[in-house]
Amino acid sequence: MAMRFEFATATRIIFGPGVVREVGPEAAEMGKRAFVVTGRSAERAEPVIKQLKERRIECATFSAPGEPTTTIVKQAVASARDAGSDLVISIGGGSVLDAGKAIAAMLTNAGELEDYLEVVGLGKPITQNPVPHITIPTTAGTGAEVTRNAVLGVPEHQVKVSMRSPLMLPSLAIIDPELTYSMPPPVTAATGLDALTQLAEAYVSNKANPLTDGICREGLERAGRSLRAAYDDGNNAAAREDMALASLFGGLALANAKLGAVHGFAGPLGGMIGAPHGVICARLLPHVMQANVRALQERAANSTALTRYDRIAALLTGNPNASADEGSAWIQSLCSALKTPRLAEFGLQERDFAEVVAKALKSSSMKGNPIELADKELTKILAKANTSAKGCG
Repeated sequence: MAMRFEFATATRIIFGPGVVREVGPEAAEMGKRAFVVTGRSAERAEPVIKQLKERRIECATFSAPGEPTTTIVKQAVASARDAGSDLVISIGGGSVLDAGKAIAAMLTNAGELEDYLEVVGLGKPITQNPVPHITIPTTAGTGAEVTRNAVLGVPEHQVKVSMRSPLMLPSLAIIDPELTYSMPPPVTAATGLDALTQLAEAYVSNKANPLTDGICREGLERAGRSLRAAYDDGNNAAAREDMALASLFGGLALANAKLGAVHGFAGPLGGMIGAPHGVICARLLPHVMQANVRALQERAANSTALTRYDRIAALLTGNPNASADEGSAWIQSLCSALKTPRLAEFGLQERDFAEVVAKALKSSSMKGNPIELADKELTKILAKANTSAKGCG
């Protein structure tokens, strides 16, 4: 069969220690009135704001605490319009970067935010280019600095869904590993496990291609050797650089392939129980891997995804002969070492499983899973992820 695929990412990517100092001159080429989106505390953005003011760029700031909701984004868009902003700069974790993408898009596209949402909205296409957008991640997990979607919580539906368009790819992504040094161990764990999950799911996705394959393999190897090291010592420069790259590579891969059942579950669960996205992914990943391998062995024994699961195990463990089962066991051991909490600790109960499965089946991520899983298989995954006593096992 002839091969066809596409690859798109941010217009430019600048990576390296200290590159955050290049924001000012780059921003000066894009606009005169910046809308700076930060997390709970705006302190992290002060060096960036200082650079902007030195170049006489007006600044309005907006704090987006926690994971962004449609309500927060609407408030931000109104503030940005009042300020006459012609440039968005988002500095923070994946949630902040997602908020920035949605804000930049809504500043130039008419209608209500809900018009553009998948699943619960109309899913209308973005037709106008967003205002220029610079993304500056301070965590290493989502890769949101180079993705084409914004994940938003919709409180009235108790779900997280995406606003998605190739036009939402940022104008410039600036990835400085030094900005991640201050992440506390629990955040290092949750974000790093998210990066690992995205790399693994994109690699076995039914939309994987040779370009994303190479990116995933490189990212998995780096995450395998450095996530625990970054967790143990936040000032380990080599480990932090590896995880910043793993996060970036995960974003590049998911934007150009698809994900799978883990992220199919993550949207509904994030809206229902409020657990950190990376924790949800970590708890689910080994059980989804096991379920997929069993289903592939039973119903699609010739699938290349089976050999890819073995390859994931080899990359993570450093053992070229590792099996898929050894790979999932390694992830369970890692989650235990990183003290990943159970989903039950966030309030998920067995009576919720049917609703979670029903919502997950509507997710675009579920469509990328290497094999279609039955409701019974999906429910079993939830049960294992919810009640395992330690780590992710």
